[in-house]
Amino acid sequence: MKQEEYRFSFKVYDSISELDTADADILNAAMDATKTAYAPYSNFQVGAAALLQNGKMVRGTNQENASYPVGICAERVLLSTASSLYPNEPIATMAVTYNNQNGKSNHPICPCGMCRQSLAEHESRTGQPIRIILGGREGKVHVIERASMLLPFSFSSEDMNLDLRQA
Repeated sequence: MKQEEYRFSFKVYDSISELDTADADILNAAMDATKTAYAPYSNFQVGAAALLQNGKMVRGTNQENASYPVGICAERVLLSTASSLYPNEPIATMAVTYNNQNGKSNHPICPCGMCRQSLAEHESRTGQPIRIILGGREGKVHVIERASMLLPFSFSSEDMNLDLRQA
């Protein structure tokens, strides 16, 4: 038997004020997007913003539903919007933040498993890594160079012998 280990590194900033202007702008756009989230059940408003390779900015918010499984996360709303408006356009950087109306919003949150899979698929489809900025309304900010690093051993088009960039 051989034991292997998976690790990745990421940058940690003490606050949004330490980010360069471009990254701060994307995180601020995500914070602004939380205002339009539809989260009447959880009171946990999530906003996502992305700078596309073509310089366009796209936003997404979580959309809840009384039938909980029917809701959709901000990250997947953003990916759907970006793919609909700008087909096959790579995402250069994406920021995700939240406003917890029932408590504090003072640390980074990370995309759920379903969103991680969707982000990894988008990277594969466009052949471009997505930088992820994760933060709350205050506190530390995490910057991860590739969204796919959040989902080691993901199921992908390669497992099905498909090249999505050809589709």
